[in-house]
Amino acid sequence: MQTPWIAPSILSADFARLGEEVDAVLKAGAQVIHFDVMDNHYVPNLTIGPPICEALRKYGVEAPIDVHLMVRPVDRIVPDFAAAGATFISFHPEATEHVDRTIELIREHGCKPGLVFNPATPLDYLDYTLEKLDMVLLMSVNPGFGGQKFIPSALRKLAEVRKRIDAIDRPVRLEIDGGVKVDNIQAIARAGADTFVAGSAIFGSKDYAKTIREMHVQIEAAKGPAK
Repeated sequence: MQTPWIAPSILSADFARLGEEVDAVLKAGAQVIHFDVMDNHYVPNLTIGPPICEALRKYGVEAPIDVHLMVRPVDRIVPDFAAAGATFISFHPEATEHVDRTIELIREHGCKPGLVFNPATPLDYLDYTLEKLDMVLLMSVNPGFGGQKFIPSALRKLAEVRKRIDAIDRPVRLEIDGGVKVDNIQAIARAGADTFVAGSAIFGSKDYAKTIREMHVQIEAAKGPAK
């Protein structure tokens, strides 16, 4: 298990002062910044593109930027996000014609590839890709909108992926995205996640540092016996 990361999703940030918001959550203890990229095609919403990523890098953000592509087709936009400063680029297998080729494309452009699984997407793709990945992202809501409730069956899926990752000699991050809050993050960590995307739970709170600190306390508590 790798060092836990809290990854605030800027989808829930105040876009009128985005640079300040990112600075604030990093100062508050976040380790990585999460981008939810939606195209109004693969998912019924439209959000942000590479210029926002580039703008944050120019603003001075040095933390890893974790780009979750909810777009179809994927390959066209990968080079743009890589050039804009992305660290991780994750995509949905249903959104590309050739999963292996897209993984290699991301790596060729200097980024770390990840594969994303919707709540009802089977894990079969990992049979052939896990040793080529740097991240597996499990959706605990159906993609397309922020602020949704956590789907409990994601815990079983997390446990299964954790077993697969532990069985190989590769430091693959296991990320969860959707409905992550202080009151459920302990159960999520216990199931095997090490990277936690949280949008409204952080940006909707009055004290970012307190919320992130409480999340880390709950993650640490997951190492003990279940209550």
